[in-house]
Amino acid sequence: MITVDNVSKSFTLHNQGVATIPVMVGASLQVQAGECVALVGQSGSGKSTLMRMIYGNYLTASGRIMVGDLDVAAAAPRDILALRRYTLGYVSQFLRVVPRVPTVEVVAEPLLATGTGRSAAIARAEVLLDNLNIPERLWSLSPTTFSGGEQQRVNIARGFAYNYPALLLDEPTASLDGVNREVVMSMIEEAKARGASIVGIFHDEAARDRVCDREIDVTGFTPRTAI
Repeated sequence: MITVDNVSKSFTLHNQGVATIPVMVGASLQVQAGECVALVGQSGSGKSTLMRMIYGNYLTASGRIMVGDLDVAAAAPRDILALRRYTLGYVSQFLRVVPRVPTVEVVAEPLLATGTGRSAAIARAEVLLDNLNIPERLWSLSPTTFSGGEQQRVNIARGFAYNYPALLLDEPTASLDGVNREVVMSMIEEAKARGASIVGIFHDEAARDRVCDREIDVTGFTPRTAI
């Protein structure tokens, strides 16, 4: 479902004489349906960079990134937007939403965007918020006022609202207490069981050992000049 083939990435520092810094070369991996692969490596080795390239936030210098039948590295913006709507979900560490939109609407939005009826989308959002222990009194409020842990759980609910065939997870258990960590672990296991392909960054080693089928050390894709 997800194939990264010989991908390279450089950053250009326009405020430093247009210097070009190579940060990744020859990155390759495959993730099958129902498989969870963890990206590991030291801080700064390129884990988040690779995730952002798969999602289409960063352009590649070379190589292919196939998500289903779409080469993200060469796709038009409208095709990447469609991929994110129907195929590729992304749970980041940070919740970015329009201010003043109620939490239940934030979680339901991916379902509404794919054509789910409003009542069904809201009902699904309420179930997820309840499962993730977000008090009902907060559902009508904007999550921009929530604590960091509450915002993370809203972000997870939003990312799992629609059954994406592929998922990117960036530290999904960071800052969670034991109860909510277990809920998220179960959600990931359920996604794998239905056949989702998952790429994740898990600094929580116990979580990684539980849900990930294998690890890819991205340090091997770091150019010598960048080490």
